[in-house]
Amino acid sequence: MGSRPTAFWARLPGATRGIVLMLLSTLGFSFMHALIRHVSAELHPIQIAFFRNFFGLVVFLPWFLRLGLAPLRTRRLKLHALRAVLNVTAMFAFFSALSLTPIAQVTALAFTAPIFAALLAMVLLGEVFRLRRWAAIACGFAGALVILRPGLVPLDAGSLLTLGSALLWGLTLIVIKLLGRSESSLTITSYMNILLTLLSFVPALIVWRTPDAQALLWLLLIGVLGTLAQLAVAQALKEAEATVVLPFDFCKLIWVSALGYLLFGEVPDLFVWAGGILIFAGATAIAYRESRLARARARTAAGADPRGR
Repeated sequence: MGSRPTAFWARLPGATRGIVLMLLSTLGFSFMHALIRHVSAELHPIQIAFFRNFFGLVVFLPWFLRLGLAPLRTRRLKLHALRAVLNVTAMFAFFSALSLTPIAQVTALAFTAPIFAALLAMVLLGEVFRLRRWAAIACGFAGALVILRPGLVPLDAGSLLTLGSALLWGLTLIVIKLLGRSESSLTITSYMNILLTLLSFVPALIVWRTPDAQALLWLLLIGVLGTLAQLAVAQALKEAEATVVLPFDFCKLIWVSALGYLLFGEVPDLFVWAGGILIFAGATAIAYRESRLARARARTAAGADPRGR
């Protein structure tokens, strides 16, 4: 009986599997964000971040038990450490934003991370930008201005923290790109889970408040949902082209808007929706361009192979 769902899944086209996995990841992240907002009424966001990392690491224990220390073999420990420091700082800022600002607004502004990454790639990696990518970047930042409306409404701390976390996450994406040149995805993910747990432990002790049984259950769900959603995104990008699955990431804004309304009475205004659409359009255009360039590089490398492979 158990093999039937597996066989059915295997018969589905790769694009369909990728879309399903991406949709599942958006649900996982959306419920995780809602739970962070809920638990932040009782616990400090930094402590929540530690538990998210700790329980996320627990999810990876079966891989370590099966593979031993093989995933930890690396010659780029300093780069892994830099990625972890950037990642944990971005996480602290993002979780704090979720405790302060409506989750739909935080989610919409968080879509700016790939746009920051594109700008940083130009500055740090010397990548050349043409008109289309500049237009996508301008579209993304215009969306952020629509949401924030500086000069018309006061800038709130949660929105600024979200943009700060997006900038740091954009820098993290650059480091991941550098690591990906020599490291496997399993090694990158393994170091991420271990180092983030260690780096968030001491700050969590400073603000520590022992959670009750119910809060501990929510924290466990935050860690499990976050890790499973990350794995779903990674697998979705393996199953199908990024240009096929990434547009469905916008569903996060739909899910968190529904959860924000049902759980916290938050209703995102028209500016959040309009700005979110502009930001996401810019980020998707950049992802589409990156995907086309990656395919072109792969074809060039294949053509240069003297064996003709």
